[in-house]
Amino acid sequence: MEIAGAKTAERKAAIRFIVCLGAVSLFADMTYEGAYSIMGGFLKDLGATAAEVGIIAGLGEMIAASLRYFSGRLADRTRAYWTIAIAGYALNLLVVPMLAFVGTWQAAAILIIAERTGKALRGPARDVLLSDATGKVGHGWGFGLHAAMDQTGAVAGPVLMAITVARLHNFAPAFLRLAAPAALAFVAMLAARYVYPENKGTPPTRKDTAVLPKVYWIYVAAAGVLALGFLDFPLLSYHFENTALVKKEYIPLLYALAMGVNGLSALIFGRLFDKYGIVVLAWGILISMLALPLGFLGGATAAAIAVACWGLGLGVQDASLRSGIAQLVSMNKRGNAFGTFNAVYGLMWFAGSATMGLLYDHWIGSLVIFGLAAQIAAAGMFFWLRKPLGAAIAENQ
Repeated sequence: MEIAGAKTAERKAAIRFIVCLGAVSLFADMTYEGAYSIMGGFLKDLGATAAEVGIIAGLGEMIAASLRYFSGRLADRTRAYWTIAIAGYALNLLVVPMLAFVGTWQAAAILIIAERTGKALRGPARDVLLSDATGKVGHGWGFGLHAAMDQTGAVAGPVLMAITVARLHNFAPAFLRLAAPAALAFVAMLAARYVYPENKGTPPTRKDTAVLPKVYWIYVAAAGVLALGFLDFPLLSYHFENTALVKKEYIPLLYALAMGVNGLSALIFGRLFDKYGIVVLAWGILISMLALPLGFLGGATAAAIAVACWGLGLGVQDASLRSGIAQLVSMNKRGNAFGTFNAVYGLMWFAGSATMGLLYDHWIGSLVIFGLAAQIAAAGMFFWLRKPLGAAIAENQ
């Protein structure tokens, strides 16, 4: 009974920490997803072309992803998970509101990349802390719960931007409204550290120095192919603005819809992941890829459906991709594993985003074909991975 009671207390502490860290992500997502929801139109107003929007969005992800490789290794080496994560959130607090004062798309691009840098710095360290807690409640459900709270903020931020843009009929001043949630994210991070004091961010003493397993690299490659063909919302919002398919003030509301679908699907697919494994991701990709033809080739109704499909795709990825790594890789190597995974994912996201931006200026149909081909290939790779990944996870346990 005493052992059962201890496990119950440990599970409650883990859930409490997941919820608190989810609150951090809620406010952080209000900040950068609110900014992200108007970024395409904002850059267009500053004079950027579709290709430049695609390159800026992709470049930010690429640089951030590259830094995650190093920040992940730094986290494993120093075990300073809290310090690294808090520093990343502090950078977010500083740069997002500054977008209100830029006058050129080049200056905006610098701040966008700086914000991505902060996210890259905190990402692997936060994911290691989170994976330790999700291991006590189920990785899929734990990451899904965190993602659902994360996306609550991702809905609130774009709604705030929609209201602001509707009143001001201008994108730039809206960024000032994001200073408050950015500050709250930083304060909530300090609170999360206090709420779960028994987890100081120090995993058990290293017992082995084995390299990451071979199946991990196949897993990362599949995720990279998925990122290559996954649509970037700024390019989709650029299309909505460029074709007048959606009114300016409705674009952030569509993004809020996507984030709402993201949060709900993360909870659902997180549970399904714990029950059925990585095959859930393969089926999710086949649904989410419908965003490409519906968003770029359809009308206003199809655009709304496309945004929902896109949000579902993000939710499936949020619940599944990190959960698979947490199952596959031991605690002592997760900082490196998460950092490397995010680096590859971000680099491939940049390649796909830049390519799609160039294809959009050439022929929209080629963009759709490119994205569909990559996502179908990724779904096939994850479907094939279900058996070798399951065997590797069983061996790791």
